[in-house]
Amino acid sequence: MKFTKMHGISNDYVYVNGFEENVKDPARTARLVSERRTGIGSDGLIIIAPSQKADCRMIMYNADGTEGAMCGNGIRCVGKYAYEHGISGNNPMTVETKAGNKRLQFTLKDGKVEKVTVDMGIPEQTSLVPEPISIGGKDYSFVGISMGNPHAVYFMDEIDGLDLEKIGPGFENHPRFPDRTNSEFIQIVDRNHIRMRVWERGSGETWACGTGATASAVAAVLSGYTENRVTVSLKGGDLEIFWDRESGHVFMTGEATEVFTGEIHLPWEVIV
Repeated sequence: MKFTKMHGISNDYVYVNGFEENVKDPARTARLVSERRTGIGSDGLIIIAPSQKADCRMIMYNADGTEGAMCGNGIRCVGKYAYEHGISGNNPMTVETKAGNKRLQFTLKDGKVEKVTVDMGIPEQTSLVPEPISIGGKDYSFVGISMGNPHAVYFMDEIDGLDLEKIGPGFENHPRFPDRTNSEFIQIVDRNHIRMRVWERGSGETWACGTGATASAVAAVLSGYTENRVTVSLKGGDLEIFWDRESGHVFMTGEATEVFTGEIHLPWEVIV
């Protein structure tokens, strides 16, 4: 199977051109390619496939083989790949996802995609502001936001000392979230800047999460901590989030990077 390794501020996926390759069992393929010692190494698998209602379709699977609805960092890479590899020359471009069609606007330099702005749609508040919760014998509170996938945003005084490998599963699998949830841990820097760590359902701690950054910025605005335009600093880099309160839409701007291309030999039954 031919593939391209890409990342959006270190949120890395294995990308497969579904116009040319057939992946019969994407869930198992995602588990195989995501292994960082025995596979390619990634936060999951994204297939760029034909669409009847957009320029292309994003099909994403987490590292554990569960299917996701939307990935903000992933969709920027989908757009860059589709534009630079001749799938679509449209700018703006539309990409079909399980969370609906998303509109991408490219900033170009020498014919290459340098940055991508994604219309992430209208956020949905799914909890009180804030809602109390007890996890591992400790009391917390969170703001629930859906960006087509679920997020629970926790505001904290300090996030560097969190042992997410230890506490993350408790947040993800709490009975309050029957379908599990992504968990964002936020430190407020100032009215236009927040810091974030994230525990993603199905992948664990990742260096970046675009939908999580978007949900966190929305939660910060709703909680009165920030203005509508926010820089979100993650382990892998920064994202710019703007919530247009007039239209209700949230826009995310960030980079997308192609790392390398290759071919991996997988069990025949997963790709044909």
